[in-house]
Amino acid sequence: MTITNGELAGELVRGATDAAKHGPEHVTEPTAYDAILLASFGGPEGQGDVIPFLRNVTRGRGIPDERLEEVAHHYRAFDGISPINQQNRELKAALEAELERRGIDLPVLWGNRNWAPFIRDAVAEANDRGFTKLIAIGTSAYSSYSSCRQYREDYAAALTDTGLDGVIQIDKVRQFFDHPGFVTPFVDGLRTGLAEVAAAGIPLSETHVLFSTHSIPSTDAAKSGPSFRGFGEGGAYEAQHRAVAEVVIAAQDENGPDAAVPDATAERAARSSEAWSLVFQSRSGPPTQPWLEPDINDAIRDLAADGIRAVVIVPLGFVSDHMEVKWDLDTEAMETSNELGVLAIRVPTPGIHAAYVSGLIDLVLERRDGVPVAERPSLTELGPWYDVCRSGCCENVRLGFKPALAGQTP
Repeated sequence: MTITNGELAGELVRGATDAAKHGPEHVTEPTAYDAILLASFGGPEGQGDVIPFLRNVTRGRGIPDERLEEVAHHYRAFDGISPINQQNRELKAALEAELERRGIDLPVLWGNRNWAPFIRDAVAEANDRGFTKLIAIGTSAYSSYSSCRQYREDYAAALTDTGLDGVIQIDKVRQFFDHPGFVTPFVDGLRTGLAEVAAAGIPLSETHVLFSTHSIPSTDAAKSGPSFRGFGEGGAYEAQHRAVAEVVIAAQDENGPDAAVPDATAERAARSSEAWSLVFQSRSGPPTQPWLEPDINDAIRDLAADGIRAVVIVPLGFVSDHMEVKWDLDTEAMETSNELGVLAIRVPTPGIHAAYVSGLIDLVLERRDGVPVAERPSLTELGPWYDVCRSGCCENVRLGFKPALAGQTP
């Protein structure tokens, strides 16, 4: 996204006005946190869990079990087991190991929105252990209702449900879409993916990079991020993804797998902004409701028709290989590619990549120590993102409608 000097000046004035009305954008006072709350979406861990889990995801919407069963087949294909809970166990262990390595005494609690252990269980555990100040890490990097504001609402609801409102304080680290710890695994993964394509004998001119993320309703996207930033129809959600994709692509141009090849200059020059796309996946809800597009499968079909022989899929919107990655990318997108004779390589998600784990701890310390904004790392012009939500930011325009049936939110 390009911003002129005049637009930037206007944005800064609007931002200053917003800060005056609604408090500071960033917290720079140290806070003595007692523990970390790792918060995630949750998932079933057996066939008998699938429908109860989906009832939790869609609570309040009155969706019958017959309709839920239409979505359940994603989980049924994996014996009713979502990988997300095990991935969070591994992430929790990795965070604890990194904290120990750094000599930081902060226990890690874990709670989910939609399946055990629930966030309210983690809050109750915190109270039992005498913790009164928690710093939360939500396992979503971007800005939207489902990926940020709803987490904050869940924390508040958990405090109310446990009767601990006013007893326990829960703060949340900023959205970390452009933090080096989150971006570095994608840079590394894409570099490896492009090298695999080159090894298969397919030139870069016949290769396309697809940055994939969870689709959300267009109305939600438009409301993501504070309105004064003027992100347009796709809101902060789409702008953040595009900005990060540009960073990942730029890193390949500088240090890509062909950097040492003498005659590769023309090949690198051929990979312009036209050689990558932002695509979406995992849409649900009524077909009459507009969601962010294009769908990744439609994009692959169009690319194949244009002569593209290989696609490298970067799951830019996801922190781990949960159900939507395993089904929508590793199953459906791969089937589409195979049918069309297109080589498809899917890049890993951050998971427990050392840079990602270290980056999450850095985000916690950023809030604990009140690190000045100028010292907070961000790889795009959009960040570092806010500690304190702006008025109307990521508003729930659906009055309780939840977009994701099949797994983790974006």
